[in-house]
Amino acid sequence: MSLFTYFIIYLCMVNILAFGMMGFDKNRARRQKQRIPEKQLWGVALLGGALGGSLGMRRFRHKTKHSAFKFGFPLLMIVEAILVGYLVLELYQP
Repeated sequence: MSLFTYFIIYLCMVNILAFGMMGFDKNRARRQKQRIPEKQLWGVALLGGALGGSLGMRRFRHKTKHSAFKFGFPLLMIVEAILVGYLVLELYQP
């Protein structure tokens, strides 16, 4: 497999993880159980999972009242999209 393929697989996995973490944390919040620390949610988003985190935030209606998440995740998603676009252009060699 090429580096491009590994990169796409990585992005898919980290975004699925971020989406799942938002759902899991919302479920834990409803049941008043131990939560995922916000640092971990941000960490996964910073590693490329801002799209999955943003989608999870909307789907599960989780962290939507926190300005840092409400505006930070979408902003980070835009930055990551620009970086991914650049890397795809650099890595993709047909």
